Amino acid sequence: MSHHEKHVLGLSGGKDSAALAIYMRQNHPELDIDYFFTDTGKELPEVYEFLGKLEGFLGKPILRLNPNRDFDYWLKQYNNFLPSAQTRWCTRQLKLKPFEDWIKPFLDEGMTVHSYVAIRSDEPYREGYNAKQDSLRIHLPFKDDGIDKPGVAEILESSGLGWPKYYEWRSRSGCTFCFYQQKIEWVRLKERHPDAFEEAKAYEKDALENGSPFTWSQGESLDELTQPERIRQIKDDYEKRLLKIKSKKRQNPLRPDSELIDIDDVYGQPKFCVACHK
Repeated sequence: MSHHEKHVLGLSGGKDSAALAIYMRQNHPELDIDYFFTDTGKELPEVYEFLGKLEGFLGKPILRLNPNRDFDYWLKQYNNFLPSAQTRWCTRQLKLKPFEDWIKPFLDEGMTVHSYVAIRSDEPYREGYNAKQDSLRIHLPFKDDGIDKPGVAEILESSGLGWPKYYEWRSRSGCTFCFYQQKIEWVRLKERHPDAFEEAKAYEKDALENGSPFTWSQGESLDELTQPERIRQIKDDYEKRLLKIKSKKRQNPLRPDSELIDIDDVYGQPKFCVACHK
């Protein structure tokens, strides 16, 4: 490997990026890849647990990139307006900028940085990370090699690492209060991590009092979303959707799909942040 090249792979704490790290280690041992995780400080505890297990498998530390300013600082800079799908300042300031700051010295030295991104073959390449310099090159190994969602599951299971525990109730990694969450995930956050839910609720209350046009969940506040009758509606709707998906899913005895039904399957593939959720 050339001394003028650097290979990096970002880990979100999610299944796809973890599977890509395993895949690259097993299929390209000649590459000295630096694995990194951009820590917002607002992640689920299960994410840190999973990263610890992944470090053990990879046999090398995962570099933690911490933004110079935390979420609370940037919230004030944006006048207490919550981030949203329309204004994703959280991704820009807490994920992308720390990565850019980290690789800038390497690029300034004239190195070529190869970044490996976990976009699967069965999903569109929405944006990934749009390189601003020719010497930052983005690679999509799963897309190139035809690795789809079941393929990712096989990689995780065969490695012995398995799935992150939060997939029992949530469809993605990222901040506890990610606005891309489905309503059932907000309900489950309240049930499993009530402190994190109350923190999100407090952020939302302050934002609305300061004139923010956004709530965390589209069309209703977290207070409204977690009223008993509303929770029952959300859970009933989820169960009906899940049963419908299961009735249509064909069973393959060589590749059982029952464990591959996740919230994205139930509600349809939503938009997501590659930097946060892959």
